[in-house]
Amino acid sequence: MTTIIATIIVSFILAMVLGVLLGFFQKIFAVPVDEKVAKVRECLPGANCGGCGFPGCDGFAAAVAAGNAPVDGCAAGGPATAAKVGEVMGISVSAEAQVTVLACQGTKECAAARGTYNGVKSCAAAHQAVNGTKMCSFGCVGFGDCVAVCQFDALHMGEDGLPHIDPTKCTGCGVCVKTCPMHLLSKVPVTRKGAVALCSNRSENKPSIMKNCKAGCIKCGKCERSCPQKAIKLVNGIPVVDYTLCNSCKTCVDGCPTHVLKLVQDVLTVTA
Repeated sequence: MTTIIATIIVSFILAMVLGVLLGFFQKIFAVPVDEKVAKVRECLPGANCGGCGFPGCDGFAAAVAAGNAPVDGCAAGGPATAAKVGEVMGISVSAEAQVTVLACQGTKECAAARGTYNGVKSCAAAHQAVNGTKMCSFGCVGFGDCVAVCQFDALHMGEDGLPHIDPTKCTGCGVCVKTCPMHLLSKVPVTRKGAVALCSNRSENKPSIMKNCKAGCIKCGKCERSCPQKAIKLVNGIPVVDYTLCNSCKTCVDGCPTHVLKLVQDVLTVTA
């Protein structure tokens, strides 16, 4: 009995000593916490999805506080979270949601293949090795690098060889935009209305464009000439729309010989 009591007393004393030492060392080696990081972290939903491009919400909060990440970079939280984070950082943020649009219609049926590719099945690898898989050197490579990085199941490869975007699932995080080696993906506001050119071919060689892709912009300039609002200009061979002027009259859409132009609002309602 004496041995048991002595053991309990010694254990109790050791526990107290260890507790005191732990508290002492915790104060000595404590890492100061940036209050701004903590406040940003409180604004985040805690999904730790990685859609922001950082290792979880803690990593994103630290990056925002350090000025290394945009305040609207939280894909899971959306505009509401962006507004809260912006308030913490003293930055005004638009509360408008965004989604991704693909500026290419070069399907397997429309775009001529460059040949048989036997390398790594990656858009980035194929682009670097042989300048893509299609004769159009501006078109979608088609290996789905964008699909692989999407954390929200908003992208999938279609049988036509192009990635298809589900605007109801897309959060506008922009990870796919950064991943595409051809720079074919871009973010647009979900409320945008007006025409958009779904082609990125900047070549001025019209015969080559017509031969390589049936859905490519042939630089005819008809859209620019026919627009009643004068809202379209050809910039580097691509029709660029001024959305402060465009009223979605569809004159350019109906008149485009290769159907390159579409209304944004129609594109964003398609879930292929």
